[in-house]
Parts: sequence; structure tokens; C-alpha cells
Amino acid sequence: MAYKTIIEDNIDVLVCGAGLGGTGAAFEARYWGQDKKIVIAEKANIDRSGAVAQGLYAINCYMGTRFGENNPEDHVRYARIDLMGMVREDLLFDMARHVDSAVHQFEEWGLPLMRDPKTGAYQREGRWQIMIHGESYKPIVAEAAKKSADEVFNRICVTHLLMDEAKENRVAGAVGFNVRTGNYHVFKSKAVIVGAGGASNIFKPRSVGEGAGRVWYAPWSSGSAYGLLIEAGAKMTQMENRIVLARFKDGYGPVGAYFLHLKTYTQNCLGEEYESKWWPGLQEIVGKEYLDPDASHVTHRPIPTCLRNHALISEVNAGRGPIHMITMEAFQDPHLEEIGWHNFLGMTVGQAVLWAATDVDPKNENPELTTSEPYVMGSHATGCGAWCSGPEDISPDEYFWGYNRMTTVEGLFGAGDAVGGTPHAFSSGSFTEGRLAAKAACKYIDEGKAEGIVVSEKQINDRKAQIFKPMEHYKVYRNEITAGDVNPNYINPRQGLDRLQKLMDEYCGGASVNYMTNEKLLHIGLKKLKILEEDLEKIAAKDFHELLRAWELKHRHRASESVMHHTLFRKETRWPGYYYRGDALKLDDENWHVLTVSRRDPKTGEYTMEKAPCYHLVDENE
Repeated sequence: MAYKTIIEDNIDVLVCGAGLGGTGAAFEARYWGQDKKIVIAEKANIDRSGAVAQGLYAINCYMGTRFGENNPEDHVRYARIDLMGMVREDLLFDMARHVDSAVHQFEEWGLPLMRDPKTGAYQREGRWQIMIHGESYKPIVAEAAKKSADEVFNRICVTHLLMDEAKENRVAGAVGFNVRTGNYHVFKSKAVIVGAGGASNIFKPRSVGEGAGRVWYAPWSSGSAYGLLIEAGAKMTQMENRIVLARFKDGYGPVGAYFLHLKTYTQNCLGEEYESKWWPGLQEIVGKEYLDPDASHVTHRPIPTCLRNHALISEVNAGRGPIHMITMEAFQDPHLEEIGWHNFLGMTVGQAVLWAATDVDPKNENPELTTSEPYVMGSHATGCGAWCSGPEDISPDEYFWGYNRMTTVEGLFGAGDAVGGTPHAFSSGSFTEGRLAAKAACKYIDEGKAEGIVVSEKQINDRKAQIFKPMEHYKVYRNEITAGDVNPNYINPRQGLDRLQKLMDEYCGGASVNYMTNEKLLHIGLKKLKILEEDLEKIAAKDFHELLRAWELKHRHRASESVMHHTLFRKETRWPGYYYRGDALKLDDENWHVLTVSRRDPKTGEYTMEKAPCYHLVDENE
């Protein structure tokens, strides 16, 4: 087959992925690089891509400093306690001190933010959340990025980063293919900002069969933020810190607005409050620093998200499920009932449709909650991602190597899900992180650090052969199908994904094993991942859509491998309710109050694991 090669040369800043992180990067790159060539490559269409694609009904990270509501230090303390002490405080503080200005720009661009008619401040549903009419959130933000970029390439699946051949460990651009035409795209660039998504669908989802694809985190988020970075040899951090969400059953509808704004609460099947029953036993696992069950403590510091999950999981395991969200009281108020439905219709339509289809009216029946399968991401209430440099004014020496948000690969920057150790960034924080990365990338170029980059024709041609190999493999062996879609010479992307999800679920602490794993299981899982990797060399794609699925699967596989190595390395249960190490059930601050860092050698595929200090730069007291 002949695939047309399209080369984009002389790019200054290449943005891979145009969710909120990528759009922020493109917007800011133009400000600091008036004369620079800025190019965006996006797998979908920038107007409706990323986790905010369907819309959003709250901006979950806004300090409100101008209204005297919060300071950046407050946000660091909040994220630190929610992540059981494990965050990069320099990166968090840096994001928090800039995020408000990003939100104010959103409003200037036309995003409707709800305001308190008495005070004029933005209407809050919680300490960090402000309410918006967000059906068009992404198109509004995308417009600013499109005006900033020299060119936006939609429908480009970026599969690999190009590496400089004149200087080791320096990035030189990226390659990928158009998912509609099959054209091979080569982007030669001085700096690259990865704003791609984290990983859904690496663990077997709760919804299977006809419900497959109904997950909480965006189903098209295929771990590319991690697949691209790991393959390039960038160090990763906190990849064991996967997240499990308490959500409305089967539709994965979010619960935050219900708890915070509608003041709903949960009960077990007997109509009892159950969370407090589990605090004394849980305190023995995590200690008093992270969980003091006294009511006085709960009022001034929220219980970490993972520990609330632990209570829900434990109650169900004790035979007192299902857990119900008590909506019948709030929904008697017509205004609150309308807000409850609007909350889904503006961002999780599937939940509203599911309730309608299954005759669940939350005004007359309390709907069920459950816990999701795990997701791997860096911008929600979890901190997976690359080990990145922080800002020069506040980062300790171990956290700083020249340019803010630059990974351990020169010229390669991260934003959003790609950056490790910065939980609770959400949409506004991801956009802000993109801006910070772009400013640093422009400085990196201006200071001459990207001069003399060499990319050979061989590297370009080798990547092309690698990318299209699944289609060539299908062409050669397609006539050897024995029955249905069974072929002794290849697997297809769906078969590979089923295998990966089952493997991760059973060996790395998925939902079907109550999030439990141990050293023996993880070693078996790593062996099976290695065998799967060998079989992925024989994956077949019958068309460009399947080629897209094949490369999404390869990125998911690489992300899964990193998660498995990190989970094995951290010999403790740091986040009960997200996962459990059955052979190390207690939190161990003496040995493991550290950040975990890994690097996969691109040449050998071998992982090196290390501990990095977890510095607390913000004091405890508010």
C-alpha cells in the first residue's frame, strides 16, 4: 500500500493533543512566541476533543483569591491531604497561583459563569468548584487556540515522538497518521508539548457487552500522554496512583454536584449511615494523620476521596449493598430537581438517558451508587504522569532542571494528564499548565537549546513502516481466517484490548477483585504483559479505524506496564479505596513517604525504579 507522506518542517512549538492542556499551550505559545511557528496535532477535532468534549457543568479548580475565598497554599494543603501526602507541591502551587487568571479569560471569551447576585462572586457548589453553563466550554476555549496556532491538524493520531540524532535525549518532533485518509504526517519541531489524555479502558470496565464504552473518563483517552513519553525514555512518577470513582451505577454520572450543591447523602440498603462504621478500622491502616474520625476533624479537613471509597467498598462487601444516593428529599424542591437533571444533560447525557430507560426517577426512587474500574490520569483527583521540572523560584534542586514542566527529555514538555504529581487541576488547571509549559518551551527555544537538531530519513521511514505494519500484516494474512475473526497469524485490536483489560483487572487490582493485588500477582501480570507485547507485534488492522485502535492499544499497553511496575515497587497500601496491596496492607510513612519514579530504557525495554523525596513546601496551618 502507498501512504502519502506529509512533512511539516521548521515548527517551533508542536502541541500533541488539543484538550484543555493543549489549547492552553497553543494560546500561551503565541503570546511568548510572536514570530514562532506553532502547530497543533489532535486525534479528533479540536472543537470537541478531550475530556471536556461533551461539556462540563462546573470548573473544579478556582481559588477565588480576588474574592478572598482561597489562596494557592490552601489548594496545596487540600490536594496533599486528599492524595495521602503524595504530591509535587511546587507544581501544584505554581498551577494554583495562575489558575484564576485562566478562568477569568474563559469568561471574557464567552463562557457563562454563574454569579452570586448578592456578592458578585462566582456561584460555588463547593470550596473549589464554581458553576458554569458549560455545554460549549470546549468550542469556546478551542477558538482561542485555533486563532493562536499557525495550523491545526485534526484527525491525526500521534504514535511516536521523533528523537534528535545529533544530541542524545533531545526531542525533535512527532509522527502519526490521519485516521480518515491514512496520510503519514511528520512534524519536525524544536519543542514538543504533550497534552494528550490519560488512560481509560486499561482495566476491565464495569460496563461490558452492549454497554462497552460507557465509562467515566473519556473512552477515547488511550494513555497516549504516557505511551508517547515512556517510549521516548522520559521518567514517570506516581503511576501507581490510579483513581477509582464513586459514581451513579452504570451511567457513571458524577456525584459532586449532588453532594455539594443539592446536599444529598448516602445510605446502605438498610437506610443506615455507614461511613463512620469503617473509620476506626481504617485508621489502623492509614494512621491518625490522614484519618481522624472525630467530627471536629471532619469539619475542617475533608476525608480523602480514596478513604470514602474504602467505606463504600467495605460496606458492599459486608452484604449491605447497594449504596443509595438519597435524592428523594432534595428533588421535592422543583429548582433542585431541575439542577439535578441539568447537571447530567450538560455533560453526562448517558446517565439521564439510562435513568429514563430503566424507569428510575430520582424524585421517587433513590438511585444506586457504585465504584468504577480504575483509571490512570494526572489531572483529576490523582497524580500519574511524567517527572517534570518545576518553576525556578520555588522548586527544590531535585525538582528543577531548567524549564518549567519540561520532562527529563530535553525540549519535551507536559501539560494536564501528562504531568505527574499535580492532582486536582481538572480543566482549568490543565489549561493553566499548558500555558506554563508553553512559556517555558518558548524560553527554551529562545535560549538556543534547540539548535542543531538532526532527524534522518531513516528514522522517518522506520517509523512509517512501524506505524502501518498492522495494515500490511492484515493484507498478508487476511485469507487465513479459520472461523469468524479467528486467525492463527494475528490478533485484532478488540481481541487485544479484551486481553489487556482482563489481565490488568485480575493482576493489578481491578474492580472484579475488589481492587486487591500483591507481589505474586503483579509478577505474573508483568510476565503476561510481556507476552502480550510480543503478540502486539502481530496485531492486524483491516482499515484506518482499526489502525487507530491498534495504536491506542499499544499506548494503553505501555501505560499499563508502567502502572504494574510502580504498583510492585511501592510496597505499601498508600491509597486504600483506589487499590490494596494484600501483602502490605498498611500505609508505611517511615519507608514510603516518597514519590516513586521510573524510567523505561527505549533500547532495552528495561525499567529502572527509584524513590524521590516528597518535599512539603507549604506548612500545615491555614
